[in-house]
Amino acid sequence: MQHHGAGLLRLTRNPALVEQLKTDYTQADLKPAQRAMLDYAVKLTLTPWNMVEQDVISLREHGFSDRAILDINQIVGYFAFVNRLADGLGVQLEDFWDEVS
Repeated sequence: MQHHGAGLLRLTRNPALVEQLKTDYTQADLKPAQRAMLDYAVKLTLTPWNMVEQDVISLREHGFSDRAILDINQIVGYFAFVNRLADGLGVQLEDFWDEVS
């Protein structure tokens, strides 16, 4: 989150929200759809073997189209892939958060 915090800050222009998301997204001031999206992303990242059809249905119930759900899924998968490559190779990312703080 440190590396991506700078980008999120540029998008939201809300340092308090970014700090909440870095600390504990479940305590952040989010809309229900945003929380559902993050819950899905966390579950897919930490316990992908526990994903069930209801996870997708829940996103639909929060207003996400099938295209948006596919985008969420692919972005989560992409970041998991890239982070594992970087971690597995010992790549050290610059701390962009310090640059914008």
